[in-house]
Amino acid sequence: MKTLIAGASGLVGSYLLRQLLQSSAVSQVISLVRRPLGVSHDRLQEIVFDFENKQHYQTLPQVDAAFCCLGTTIKKAGSQVAFRHVDYDYPLFLAKAMRDKGTPHFLVITAVGSHPSSIFFYSRVKGELERSLEALQFPSLSIFQPSLLLGDRKEKRLGEDFAKLLAPLFTPLLVGSLRKYRPIQAVDVAKAMFKIALQPASGVWRYPSDEIQEIADHFKI
Repeated sequence: MKTLIAGASGLVGSYLLRQLLQSSAVSQVISLVRRPLGVSHDRLQEIVFDFENKQHYQTLPQVDAAFCCLGTTIKKAGSQVAFRHVDYDYPLFLAKAMRDKGTPHFLVITAVGSHPSSIFFYSRVKGELERSLEALQFPSLSIFQPSLLLGDRKEKRLGEDFAKLLAPLFTPLLVGSLRKYRPIQAVDVAKAMFKIALQPASGVWRYPSDEIQEIADHFKI
């Protein structure tokens, strides 16, 4: 399987990159990066990529599966407009390029609660992205909707850090239909994405956080 990943420097993307490189089922990993990550592997091709440059998208190759792990926060982006540009425009630009190249399977991370009509800006942007990706009509589109991501980020996010401290207290209360709101380890999201890439199904598939966890729990490289 020939793969492409955008966002390999992020929390989920870094785990996913390692899994792709460890698997004998993957013949090549093309990683789109803003700057070199310092990772060396004989099956890894890093492309220093400008997500603002439309011409860069035209040079992308066809792959069997394209993973989009791009994402930021409103605080880091600086404004709602800038956030939307990273979390909506970039993934959509990439998806259109992959579709035009003939890539059959696109896998993307959004978030639990994503909906184009959400009253919350963050969830609304993620929902609008999902709707736009569906319109591209990939043979297979896999949408992963994790809840609070657990793991060691390179940058500090005070809101997330506070929620992580409270997680052991409120997680046992999230049962039944609320299980999808349970925090999840970023490495488990990566495991689920890789497993689904190895077993693609036609059509549009959404995986809420609880289903992601179940897939990851049965994951084997």
